[in-house]
Amino acid sequence: MAVGLMLPDWVLFTASLALAKGLVVLGLVLLLRMGAVSFGQGMYYCLGAYICGLVGNATGVQDALFLVILSGLGCCALGAVLGVFLSAYRGVFFAMFNLALSMILYGALLKATSVGGSDGIGIAPPSYFGLSPSDEYRSILFYAFVVVIAAGVGLATRIYMRSELGLAALAVRDNEIRLEYLGLSVRRVIVFNYAIAAGLAGLGGGLVALVSGHIIPEFAYWTTSGEFVFMTVLSGPSSIVAAFGATALFETVRLVAGQYLPNAWQLMLGAFLLLSILFLPNGIGALAAGRRRTRAPDAKEDAR
Repeated sequence: MAVGLMLPDWVLFTASLALAKGLVVLGLVLLLRMGAVSFGQGMYYCLGAYICGLVGNATGVQDALFLVILSGLGCCALGAVLGVFLSAYRGVFFAMFNLALSMILYGALLKATSVGGSDGIGIAPPSYFGLSPSDEYRSILFYAFVVVIAAGVGLATRIYMRSELGLAALAVRDNEIRLEYLGLSVRRVIVFNYAIAAGLAGLGGGLVALVSGHIIPEFAYWTTSGEFVFMTVLSGPSSIVAAFGATALFETVRLVAGQYLPNAWQLMLGAFLLLSILFLPNGIGALAAGRRRTRAPDAKEDAR
């Protein structure tokens, strides 16, 4: 966090954006641990952003913490409702149903002139516990705010992954029947994890809305969801830190590609995706875990 004091505003903006999107990836990691992939996570990301913007504009309340918590809770509640229906499906059906819902939201927002239509809506700069920072300190304060949120959510997610329900998600992926024999409901585990993933996406969407100051329907478009899936594949399901690292790496590659290849930045991203799949099929999290495993035997040998 202290490093942010020495960074220019554009770096702080990119870092804040990466951390916010890392929360969405964190939710997808929870789904990936169950063996599920959602191509519609952009729906909750977009809803979180619109909840943040619409509530802030309608009420005049611009407190950052209040707005992002409201975004996360709203999307979590919707995820719990939709999860009851979606938990009956697996594989490509689960992925496509989520994609369909996301595109329905995109189409609705595109035609809804009351929320700006294709132009979207703007958001006033946030305040922090009633204090509105000056333009000089706005970027660094928001960066610090996002760091605190990301660290807290990351720690809570790590604790959850080691809990009974968190470990049960692995059993959903490996053997659903055995999980039922142990007395746990597979659908309950899926709904719970899906609701958390939706809440994390809404939280990330709310943060992105505040940092960018503008929301557009493209937040729910399928390409946005595809980017989140790519970041999740790059991260892998084995590490919390890797989720944020993968998001930061993706945003950096996109920034560099847009700077030096403005007419072909998608080509560079595609090549980056291909290389990632070829050389890091299990994600950067698995790479770090493999290094820890190789160090452990060496430590045992030294102890002997």
